[in-house]
Amino acid sequence: MNYYELLFTTITTEDYQQDLLINALGEVGFDTFEEVDLGFKAYIPADDFNEELVRETLLPYRDLFTFSYEVTLIPQKNWNEVWESNFEPITIGDQVFVRATFHEPRPEFKYEIVIDPKMAFGTGHHQTTAMMLQLMLENDFAGKEVLDMGCGTGILAIMAAKLGAGRVVAIDYDPVCYDSTIENAQLNHIDNITALCGSKEAIPDEQYDVILANINRNILIDQMSRYAEALKPDGEIYFSGFYETPDLDIITDEARKYGLKYIIHKKDKEWVAAKFIK
Repeated sequence: MNYYELLFTTITTEDYQQDLLINALGEVGFDTFEEVDLGFKAYIPADDFNEELVRETLLPYRDLFTFSYEVTLIPQKNWNEVWESNFEPITIGDQVFVRATFHEPRPEFKYEIVIDPKMAFGTGHHQTTAMMLQLMLENDFAGKEVLDMGCGTGILAIMAAKLGAGRVVAIDYDPVCYDSTIENAQLNHIDNITALCGSKEAIPDEQYDVILANINRNILIDQMSRYAEALKPDGEIYFSGFYETPDLDIITDEARKYGLKYIIHKKDKEWVAAKFIK
């Protein structure tokens, strides 16, 4: 699969303003973001790229601050080179070390997650993934049945397994993510993750103790009723991929319709990860 890279240069007065662009791009199909000096890079599958739609989507922000971008087509054969040149290990507190296959292990961390950086979102570098990992560390996964929606690289599914989950089902509509989840589970010697390719229709006809969904606001709202059906009574659901204002209130109101009660949330810049209970 070929990708387009948009290199953004931003001149902002507030940290959150750049995140407004990232959030808007996420709504129109961009699935991977990387912060760089003076801006960020955004990536989208070539088949999903519509430059006119991008211009229309970003138009409302032209009056708020100054930004520009350059568009580059990245052939599939070059994608891994792009990630490997930029992928740095990350840590979540003093417990989790996320690295690629070409980094040295850090055995002093309780949990190590190895992610082969391919064309799949979810290396832990974005605030939403990092906050989801933080929430997971604070909660009990031992023996639980877990569903990971929009699994990307499988990083959250792998974390759930390492935290003692009994079984994990990981779903993504992108075949690259499906393949990546299987490969990364093997890299981490995890054998209780079942990867499925699809969207909400791919959710098996069964219920789970925990659901993880780090996607974006519109998809979460669209799939909320199906999540509620798939969640056991007293089950926990973790949402991310959206902003505190106004998204958290919108998500909370929608969740309430299906018996999902807001419990707590984390915030990094304007991004949010929130816990709900059925």
